[in-house]
Order: sequence, then structure tokens, then C-alpha cells
Amino acid sequence: MDNEKVKQLMQAMEERKITKLVLKDKNGFELELERDSGFLPPPPVSHHHVAPPPPPAQMASAPQEAAPEAPQEEGEDISSPMVGTFYIKPSPESPPFVKVGDQVDEDTVVCIIEAMKVMNEVKAGKKGMIKKILLDDASPVEFGTKLFIIES
Repeated sequence: MDNEKVKQLMQAMEERKITKLVLKDKNGFELELERDSGFLPPPPVSHHHVAPPPPPAQMASAPQEAAPEAPQEEGEDISSPMVGTFYIKPSPESPPFVKVGDQVDEDTVVCIIEAMKVMNEVKAGKKGMIKKILLDDASPVEFGTKLFIIES
């Protein structure tokens, strides 16, 4: 079974909220796909009105200061196209696909996302310079997790 068919099965599992799928044929081929049910969307929110809890008693001493906002990185981001594990290198012994300062174009592979034992290449999708790598190698990611900052 090729990677594209496995991806299609994974997509179908997600769309139908299936957490486990086992395929077997009479030639001995067996494929078992399982996903964490924690990735399922939360149950629908009830629209019953519930009164909010009373505000906590405030102390009369020092006023609270607003937390400072994290500085925004300038540039565009490259985000994860799927849920999985982020890898900056093709193997533990290999050099990283890209490093800060590297020039990339739309077709440059910047990392791989492992999803259900399938390694999926992630391409830059835009031309520019890698300004920042936002995750450590082998970090878990979800769909839309920012992976890199790229500057045109």
C-alpha cells in the first residue's frame, strides 16, 4: 500500500471520527491505523445559561499589572499541515534540512512530520530566508502549529 492511500485512509478516519482501523487481506498483508481519541473535537457546548461565579475578593493593596506581551516575530510562518511529530533532520545522524540563515524556495523540504509511522515532507511553500526555527526536534505538533519564521 503506498503512502497516498494511507494518507487517504487517515483523512477518512479523521472525517468520520474513527479511532482505529484494521485492514487484512488473504495474502497476509495487515495494516492497523489508530489515532488518539484526544484529537477528536470536544462535544458540542450546551447553550444553557449558567450564572458566572462571583468575582474573587480583590485585595486593596497593589493594582495588578497587565502581563507583557511576547514580541512578535517579523516575517511569515511555515505551519504544520497535520498532527504528528516534527523532525528537523531526516535521521538522527543527518544534518538538519535547514538552519537559521538558509535561503529556501517553494520546493525546499524544511522538515518532516511523522504521522502514524508515515514520514511526510514539509516544503517551505514560499521563497525567503529561514529566520527562526520555532520547535525542538521530535516535538509533537498539531495542525497549524507554527514551525518556522521565514523572511522574504
